[in-house]
Amino acid sequence: MGKIVAKPEVCIGCHLCQIWCAVAHSRSRDVLKAFFYEDPPPPRIVVEERLPLTFAFPCRHCAEPDCVFACISGALHKDPQSGHVLHDESRCVGCYSCVMACPYGAIVIDSENRKVVKCDLCEGLDLPMCVARCPNQALAYLAEDGA
Repeated sequence: MGKIVAKPEVCIGCHLCQIWCAVAHSRSRDVLKAFFYEDPPPPRIVVEERLPLTFAFPCRHCAEPDCVFACISGALHKDPQSGHVLHDESRCVGCYSCVMACPYGAIVIDSENRKVVKCDLCEGLDLPMCVARCPNQALAYLAEDGA
């Protein structure tokens, strides 16, 4: 199961992971178009700033995800093959039970659509955009084999 891990010792709190996450989930997938001509979607990663440390909180795709157990509509489910916790926006009723259940605060409320968004590891890309574009390599992607 692949997942993103944060390295707080090198994070500078620039929030570029959030910007590139929004771009990756925008209609155009272009940074200028996403922010100047579209309403970019909310980023699916949270940056915690408790100085002197700052670090990004992506979804941990937990082995036993509390968010999935709390989801009353079945919008969140764990993919048995990849092990990723996936979100089906069409089934989300905006109850925010998953937000309250996630011990990491990694599920984000999309207030415009009154639903939630969460990290999908940039499905369809070889490497999640936040990892690929982090200038300090403060995020790393661990592939299925842990390497």
